[in-house]
Amino acid sequence: MSILLLNISKNFGDFSALHDIDLEIPEGELVALLGPSGCGKTTLLRIIAGLEQADKGKIFLNGADKTDLHVSQRGIGFVFQHYALFRHMTVFDNVAFGMRVKDKKFRPNETEIAKKTHALLELVQLDWLHDRFPDQLSGGQRQRIALARALAVEPSVLLLDEPFGALDASVRKDLRQWLRNLHHELNVTSIFVTHDQEEAMEVASQVVVLNKGRIEQQGSPADIYDHPANAFVSKFIGQTNEFSLKDNTVDWFEHIGLPVLEENKIAHVRPHDIEITKATTDTPITLKDWQHLGSLIRIELTKHLPQGEPKLVYAEMPNEQFKRLQLNRGDKVDLKIRHAHWFN
Repeated sequence: MSILLLNISKNFGDFSALHDIDLEIPEGELVALLGPSGCGKTTLLRIIAGLEQADKGKIFLNGADKTDLHVSQRGIGFVFQHYALFRHMTVFDNVAFGMRVKDKKFRPNETEIAKKTHALLELVQLDWLHDRFPDQLSGGQRQRIALARALAVEPSVLLLDEPFGALDASVRKDLRQWLRNLHHELNVTSIFVTHDQEEAMEVASQVVVLNKGRIEQQGSPADIYDHPANAFVSKFIGQTNEFSLKDNTVDWFEHIGLPVLEENKIAHVRPHDIEITKATTDTPITLKDWQHLGSLIRIELTKHLPQGEPKLVYAEMPNEQFKRLQLNRGDKVDLKIRHAHWFN
């Protein structure tokens, strides 16, 4: 099911949570709403679900205006961060619940409910726990049961609010890949809220970056990372270094390969776009430290400024390349910038 939002705005008293949001999501996409706390992403998700009413704007699902429809009439499944499972019900009964409370005209019989419930539990690889209670499950298992329960009502759209936020890092990583694989299998239009950039980039087919109630950029993870629309997106998505003429001379910019476009613009440079070599002449850059990230090395450099505190610069390179350079802490190094984005 496709989703179209037109001019969605929402205020809470004097606080403006969303400003004239226009957003189109094609059928079958897995979309991440990404942004810092308070940017409006959860409010937008709840408005799509019908759990919150927009002050103005329209919501279209598959071309039909659903703006004023109750949550129960939108055909939407919702997965909350803290699972919201019924503690007094078994796993089986939790998943079956949505089917059992349907209107009599649409309610399957108990045989059909049992068949579908077991099929959903097999889909999330937890049918062997069907007679357990939520308190007997791990966090990752409870989250998968919550997802199975949301899918039981055959939603046209699946909404997930920080679905992995309460889980340990290792469990979260496993569930990210699992959700992506499940989405490929089901092809249900899905939107999930997250403040975790890595999670959005790893799981989503499209990322919508929000800030202060506005959409800053929408696109594929690769497009958002490689072609940020503005300084906020550049700094929020992944790591970036900033170089400005306030801290450096034109000569030094040219030395490291940065053409000066406009004096008031700031160069944003990704760590992997910085090339490092051992210095053969005097240089203001010193190797401070590094961290091994598997096959990748993240390098901390110190840029000594004419005045003020030294500035940290981050670079990345493959492990083997770092070994060949035979660098030590305190070594002077030279930089070359391969690519930069310029923003005000």
